[in-house]
Amino acid sequence: MVFGLVIVPEDRIGLVTKKFVLFGKQELPEGRIIATNGEAGFQAQTLPPGVYFWKWIWQYSITFQPFIVIPTGKIGLILAKDGAELETGRILARKVECDSFQDAGAFLANGGRKGRQTAIVAPGSYRINTLLFEIELTEMTFIPDNAVGVVTTMEGKPLEEGQIAGKIIGAHNKFQDVDNFLASDGYKGLQEQVILAGSYFLNPWFAKLEMVKMTEIAIGHVGVVISFVGAEGVDTSGAEFKHGNIVSKGQKGVWAEPLGPGKYPINPYIMKVELVPTTNLVLNWASARSESHQLDKNLSTITVRSKDGFPFNLDVSQIIHIPTTEAPKVIARFGNMNNLVSQVLEPTIGNYFRNSAQDSDVIAFLGTRKERQQSARDHIGKVLEQYNVYGVDTLIGDIVPPESLMKTLTDRKLAEEQKITYDTEKKAQETRQLLEKETAIAEIQREIVKADQGVLIAERIADASVKKATGDANSVRLQATAEADRLKLLASGEAEKTRVLAKADSEKIELLAKAEAEKISVTGNAEAEKILAIGKSNAESYKLSVAAMGGDNFTQLKVMESVASQHVKIMPDVLIGGGDGATGGISGLLGLQLLEQLGKKVNGNSNGNDTKSKN
Repeated sequence: MVFGLVIVPEDRIGLVTKKFVLFGKQELPEGRIIATNGEAGFQAQTLPPGVYFWKWIWQYSITFQPFIVIPTGKIGLILAKDGAELETGRILARKVECDSFQDAGAFLANGGRKGRQTAIVAPGSYRINTLLFEIELTEMTFIPDNAVGVVTTMEGKPLEEGQIAGKIIGAHNKFQDVDNFLASDGYKGLQEQVILAGSYFLNPWFAKLEMVKMTEIAIGHVGVVISFVGAEGVDTSGAEFKHGNIVSKGQKGVWAEPLGPGKYPINPYIMKVELVPTTNLVLNWASARSESHQLDKNLSTITVRSKDGFPFNLDVSQIIHIPTTEAPKVIARFGNMNNLVSQVLEPTIGNYFRNSAQDSDVIAFLGTRKERQQSARDHIGKVLEQYNVYGVDTLIGDIVPPESLMKTLTDRKLAEEQKITYDTEKKAQETRQLLEKETAIAEIQREIVKADQGVLIAERIADASVKKATGDANSVRLQATAEADRLKLLASGEAEKTRVLAKADSEKIELLAKAEAEKISVTGNAEAEKILAIGKSNAESYKLSVAAMGGDNFTQLKVMESVASQHVKIMPDVLIGGGDGATGGISGLLGLQLLEQLGKKVNGNSNGNDTKSKN
C-alpha cells in the first residue's frame, strides 16, 4: 500500500480499526469500545466511498462493508453497543442527533446511550457503522380496513392511581415519534388512543399492537357506551333514577348519549358498547323456537299448575320496546340486555302465568284464553314501565293440557258431536217421511184427477153419441112422415100405383124398421160404452183408494157413504120381540108385516128417486 492509500468503493463504507497510537493517549475510557478522539480501537468515524492516504496497513485495519439497505415495507431497529448508560427504569435510549445513526461520533458526543433505541431507520440506504450499531429488520405495522389498532406502550410515565389506560397525548404521530410521546409525559401501558387502518413505522420495542374489529352498530340498534376511563362525571339521570350514574360523553361511566348505527373505532379495553335494540323485540318462552338475537335462547316453555291440580305447558311471546332515550337507563340498571331478560322478563312473565293458572281449572283457562292474554298484557306492561321498558304485547301460544285430560275432553266432545249428528239424522228422517207422505198423497191426487177427467171424457163421448143417434132418428122420422104424406096424396089419384106404392111402402117400412133397429143398436152400444167407461174409471179410482187407505178402511168408508146416501137408520124405529104367550107371536107377525110394507114403500120411493135422477 503506497503512501497508505485506501480506495473505498462507491457501494461500500470503510470500517476503521486503529491498532495503536504513536503519540498521545492510547487507551479508551473505561466501559467504551468506540474511539472518538483517536484512541486505539474501533473508530467511530467511517470511510465513505473515495480515496484516502496515510492509512498505513501497520497502523490501521480497514474493512469494507456494504451500505445498510432497509427495503420497502420494513423498518430498521437500532441497538447501540456503546454510549452512556440508560437511566434507571428506562428500557429504550432516547433519540439524539446523529444523522439517522450514520454519524457515530455525533451519537456518542451528543449523549447517545447504549442499548435499544427509540428511533428507527426508515426504508432506504444508510452508511451505518456496524461496529457501533446493530440493525434488526422488522415489518412495518399494517392495519387493514374495518380494524382498529390497540396500543400498549413499554416506556413512559407510570399510570396514575385508579387509571387503567394512558390519557390521549398529541404530537407523537400515532405513536411513531416515540421521543415526542415520552417528552409529552406519555404513560406506560394500555393507551386510550387507537390507530386506524393504514401503514405505520411503529417501534415494536416501544409499542405492542393488537388489532380488533371496529365496533359495528346495526340498524335498529343503539350502542350504549360504558367508559372505564375519564374524569368522574356528574350524574345526569335525575334524582328519581337511583340505579346508577349516567354521565356526559368523555367521562367515566354510562354515557347519556348512545351511539347510533354505524362503525366506531372503540378501544374494547377501556370502553364497552352494549347493543340495545330500538325496534320491537320479540322474546319467546318456547322450547322449540328462538329469535335471531338469541336473547331468548335460555327461555323455555312455561309449566304451570291449574286450580284442579293438573300441570300443563303453554308457550308465550312477549314483545317489548326500548326507546333510544331510555337505553342508557336500561344498561345503567342491568348492565346488558341478557340481564334484563333474566332478572326482569323471565320471572315477571313466568310468575304471572303460574299465578293466573292457579285461579282456574284447565278447561276454564282454555276457554278464557283471550281475556287472560289481555290481562297479561296490561299487567306485564305496567311492571315493565318501572324498568324503562315498554310492553307492546303479550301473546299466548300453544297450550298443552295433560294427555289424560285431553282424552277426556276429546271423548266428551266426540259424544256431543255424535248426539248432534244423531239429532240431525233424526230430523232428516222425519223430513224424509213427511216428504214421502206428501209425495204419495200428491200421486194419489194426480190419479184421482186423472180418473175424474177420464169419467168426464167418457160422459162427454157418450152424450155426443146419444145426441147423434137422436138426431139421426128424428131425421128418419121426418123423412118417413114426409114420404108417407106424399104417397098418400099420390095414392088417391093413382090406383095402379097403389100396389106399387104398397110394395114400396112395405119395403120402406122394412127399411125403416132396419134403420130403427140400427139406431137402437147404436144407441145401446153408446150407452154400454159410457157405462163401461164409468165403471173402469170408478174401478181405477177404487183401486187407487184401496192402495192409499187399505182395504178395510176403504170398505168402512164406502159402507158409511152408502148408509148416508140411502138415509138408512142405524137403529130401527120398531123393535120386534118375541113373547112367551100367543100375544107375543101375533105381535111378531104383525111387526114383520109392517116392516115388509114399509120396505116396499121405501123401495118404491127409492126407485122413483132413481128414475128421476136418471131422467
